[in-house]
Amino acid sequence: MATAPDISVDLAGVRLTSPVILAAGTAGLLDEMADVVDLSARGGIGAVVTKSITLQPREGNAPWRILPAGPAGMLNAIGLANPGLDAFLEHHAPRAAAMPCKVFASVAGFSIEDYRAVAGNLDAWSREHGDCFPIIELNVSCPNVKTGVEFGGSPQLIRELLDAVRPHVRHSKLFVKLGPLNPELALIAKAAVLAGADGLTLCNTVPAMAIDVDTRRPKLANVTGGLSGPAVHPIVVKHLHDVRRKVSAEHGTPLLGLGGVCNWTDAAEFILAGASAVQVGTILFADVGAPRRIASGLARWTARQGKPALRDLIGAVELG
Repeated sequence: MATAPDISVDLAGVRLTSPVILAAGTAGLLDEMADVVDLSARGGIGAVVTKSITLQPREGNAPWRILPAGPAGMLNAIGLANPGLDAFLEHHAPRAAAMPCKVFASVAGFSIEDYRAVAGNLDAWSREHGDCFPIIELNVSCPNVKTGVEFGGSPQLIRELLDAVRPHVRHSKLFVKLGPLNPELALIAKAAVLAGADGLTLCNTVPAMAIDVDTRRPKLANVTGGLSGPAVHPIVVKHLHDVRRKVSAEHGTPLLGLGGVCNWTDAAEFILAGASAVQVGTILFADVGAPRRIASGLARWTARQGKPALRDLIGAVELG
């Protein structure tokens, strides 16, 4: 009997049994998806990313704040709703150690001090509670908050942020989640790596809007939000390819691909472009069985490619 391909992946020293990760904001604060999804390797899942945690509690935007966008995907303007750092550590974080998969903590903020405080406290908690947050992901590109600052908007801003945060994250690996629309994305990615990022997540949602043609009013209470789903997938493929060639290949930085992964072929495309693992989000709102099928599809694809391990296909696109 042929040996099944190894689909485990290594993210800056953090090993996942599956390359499929549930993206921040799509799987609840921590373990809510366990009611409908097997969060272990049997369910095809390697890790779950928490909702983005801010220093203070946030109710988020008024409804409607999530809407279908037809075949393009989904619009959301949640507004970083979360209980805040203190409540998260008291009521939610203690469950992380019992999760059947890895848990990555997502951090958002409105100032450098916000990021430094939240990331530093999460790192300290992880260190004291069995490495329960092996990766901390800085969300520096949320388009859904009116008062937010896109710290991932330039090489200078991302350097300033990481210069402040990196010294306070000594135990967990530090990943940075960037947005898709900046023409200098590869330069920003390189600045993040040189400033101490252990990995990069590409990419966040695309700013977008929908209008009710009968009422002539925006469908989202926030007016605009972020577009996720199939429409952004080809954009992210290009970013992964560019950042892999210009940054990751030189520095060995793992990339997480995020944007419109609905099936195993979407995931395989990200792998070939340079992603070490993929995050899934929008598809969970329509098909909670997708992660398992994506993982099994990647295993079959790896075997057909004649490779013993999925990692042998990372960045393996052939350009002629």
